[in-house]
Amino acid sequence: MPAAFFVVRAIVPDAEKRAAFDRWYETEHLPDAVKAFGVSRASRFWSLDDPSLHQAMYQFDDEAKLAAMLKGDALQKLVADFNRDWPDVKRSRETMVLAQEFST
Repeated sequence: MPAAFFVVRAIVPDAEKRAAFDRWYETEHLPDAVKAFGVSRASRFWSLDDPSLHQAMYQFDDEAKLAAMLKGDALQKLVADFNRDWPDVKRSRETMVLAQEFST
């Protein structure tokens, strides 16, 4: 089965809060999510085009593991923690399946 991904897109509109958000995500949220989700890989990105846009991508071995995470309690706890610490940061979430990888 191909890898599956959970992608979280966040908008941090206040430029003065971005450094604190970045530290929190790096030192608290991402490590907690990796452990709770049991993912094989996780990455974070800041947009070069829109400095307020942050994206995190969590890679699962397959769709079944992603589906199990989505039904479990870990996601709800992490969402609650995020809402508590960053109530003004709007987020959207997507689930994806790997269609193709290519490298040279």
